[in-house]
Amino acid sequence: MSRTVLTRGTVVIDVDACKGCDLCIPACPPAVLVMTTTDVNHNGFRYPRLLPGCTGCRACLDVCPDFCFEVHKYDEPIEEVVDALVEGRERA
Repeated sequence: MSRTVLTRGTVVIDVDACKGCDLCIPACPPAVLVMTTTDVNHNGFRYPRLLPGCTGCRACLDVCPDFCFEVHKYDEPIEEVVDALVEGRERA
């Protein structure tokens, strides 16, 4: 089953600067940041991944102590089709 998600922005994540503190995950209002479970950066830390649906709100940027996020807001929202089964696996 799939659904359409409106994405109003995106973030570029500096994976190598991330220390896996998890502060960004609960700070994200649309809950589109998920922490990796098995993948780690070159320092051995887990890091966040972005799912479709970002609003460009900057909450991740504001809470990150290591300045790992660069936020970009789109002029026009983008509709993305998301496979609910795949999205569920990424959130797990």
